[in-house]
Amino acid sequence: MKDDSGVRRWLLWNLRGGNAHWTFEDAFGDLPAEKRGTRAEGTPYSPWRILEHMRVCQRDILEFTVHPNYESPPYPEGFWPDGLAPESDEAWDRSMEQFRKDMQSIQNLVDDPQVDLFEPLPHGSGQTVMREAMLVVDHNSYHLGQMEMIRRLIGAFPDYKEAPDNV
Repeated sequence: MKDDSGVRRWLLWNLRGGNAHWTFEDAFGDLPAEKRGTRAEGTPYSPWRILEHMRVCQRDILEFTVHPNYESPPYPEGFWPDGLAPESDEAWDRSMEQFRKDMQSIQNLVDDPQVDLFEPLPHGSGQTVMREAMLVVDHNSYHLGQMEMIRRLIGAFPDYKEAPDNV
């Protein structure tokens, strides 16, 4: 097998928030509980809706990648929560922990030298582990960018004392 360790390191770096990616912890880790269900005016999104959507989508990608008989939830209703806010702090915590756990599983898959990143998945239509990992990076990055804007709009952006306004 060809040495793909550089590609693996690059993928892992991106999955962990490398390049210009805002991290999951930056976006959600210190969000005040009272802001979790706050919707920014003119948008359909609250932090809870974005968190749950990211969790469900990331889980869907992981399950598709590793389980040949996996069936995705119905689209779009299976990929978005019904309400703006979590039912409880415990629901928020469960979603956060599941996202982290699934992210670690994806990273473990990418980091496993026994996994061929470029071999088409036998149960797919040309998808590879590399493609699915990049899909996670792209999808999460998109919604983490939304979270930066949402946090600004709902007054929950971190107060960086030394950072410029364009952080």
